Amino acid sequence: MSSLEAVWVRPYDQPGAAIVTGVFDILHVGHVRFLDAVAERGLPLIVGVEDDSRVRAWKGPSRPVNTAAERAEVLAALRAVQGVFIVTGPPEAHGPEDYIDLLVPMGPGALAHTAGDPHAGGRCAAAALLGAECWELEAIPGRSTTRIVNSIRY
Repeated sequence: MSSLEAVWVRPYDQPGAAIVTGVFDILHVGHVRFLDAVAERGLPLIVGVEDDSRVRAWKGPSRPVNTAAERAEVLAALRAVQGVFIVTGPPEAHGPEDYIDLLVPMGPGALAHTAGDPHAGGRCAAAALLGAECWELEAIPGRSTTRIVNSIRY
């Protein structure tokens, strides 16, 4: 059993949705275009937002800039998004098996990620085990939260 849990902010309980998980710390045009592109493929879109302690462990003490609750609220306001949940659990629970256990009850139709995602292989392996498609979409060049954060530091 996974140590990850989904805390729903905008519930969506129909199987077959496309699911994306990530940090989404400072929402930017790259995020919006990616989420719109996933939604344009025709499945309802659910977004999982990594919780603050997980992000802090992965990206350092200055991250996230925005709380998980605020990041989830902003994502839930996007027209492309039908459901939003916060991924909670220990930072070391980040392998495909952890996400499989988390996502099984949602019955995803697809898992989506951007090209160049360092976890792409694990995401596709998880999708296969879930009986879902694995969608890789192009990233928007030069657009990332890390780049934004680094550009505003003195």
